Amino acid sequence: MFQGLESSLMVEGGAFWTLVAIQLWELPWKGIALWKAARNKHMGWFVALMLVHLAGLIDIVYIFYFSDTRKKIIPRAHKTAKDAG
Repeated sequence: MFQGLESSLMVEGGAFWTLVAIQLWELPWKGIALWKAARNKHMGWFVALMLVHLAGLIDIVYIFYFSDTRKKIIPRAHKTAKDAG
């Protein structure tokens, strides 16, 4: 009854286990990236991270480059006489 299903699940050459390893690698990265995106209220990143699966690469890029929420101190411009009047 399920002969076609059984043969499709039996992948030759270890490709199945490679895919399992990639998914296990991606899972913690995806979880951390989604948590940070939600916490930082980055809705666009959250949706992109949910939809794109590139073996954790986009998740790692977000975590280390785009999730930094530390406020950068930008000096305020001094008021000029023109602004004061």
